[in-house]
Amino acid sequence: MFPGRIAAVSYLNTVPFIYGIEHARTLHADLLLSPPSANVEAFANGRADIALIPSAAVPLLEDAQIITQYCLGAHNPVRTVVIMSDTPIENISKLYLDAHSRTSALLSKILCAELWNIAPEYVHMDDYSVVDQAQHGDGFLLIGDKVFDYEGRFAYKYDLAEAWINMTGLPFVFAVWVARPNVPHEVISGLEKALEYGVAHIPESISWYGHSGKPYALDYLTNNIDFIFDKQKHKAISLYWEKGMKFMPRVNPG
Repeated sequence: MFPGRIAAVSYLNTVPFIYGIEHARTLHADLLLSPPSANVEAFANGRADIALIPSAAVPLLEDAQIITQYCLGAHNPVRTVVIMSDTPIENISKLYLDAHSRTSALLSKILCAELWNIAPEYVHMDDYSVVDQAQHGDGFLLIGDKVFDYEGRFAYKYDLAEAWINMTGLPFVFAVWVARPNVPHEVISGLEKALEYGVAHIPESISWYGHSGKPYALDYLTNNIDFIFDKQKHKAISLYWEKGMKFMPRVNPG
């Protein structure tokens, strides 16, 4: 019998997906919730059969097949993937990269080279106390729910989805659903229906998981995040992979 182990991201942006999986009654599965990079590890190590995977990792996972018409994407500013700094982007000399997703780190490098024409020193950041000790010329790539805590604290903020859209004319795809080839069709169909249910019940998902006290939650999930993996997003993820190979040909999954 199929074990039904699903790895998903433990951020506000996945609340509708999680709500659908747990409430649509179309899928029985054990959920593993963690940051994006840990999802890749869970899938690669066989601890998950289906996973919401960061875009950068998909080409590096031999047995990952993209499934469902749902994703984590944006055709507007995404709000939770940003570079913050007290220095204008053209003068940033050191860029700290959030350790939670290499997809956003790679996107930062693409934008620095192709849009902003800068070549800062890149620093891996898993100790976020460095953000509170910012020096002149420092920039910080921050992703996920922590971004809300830092809003308004820096003079400059650059939304990476917005920057990508301005550069390419395409939306951006941060993560897609993948499965192993042996996952039964009825399981994938059940997941599709669960995700559809969750996206159709965003207000309920916000309330169910205790986010009602966050005044930005509904606007974020309806205007910043775009859950549909349409033709434009297919083009966008292919272009991202193409550009990414130029900057990080040996990037590890995550």
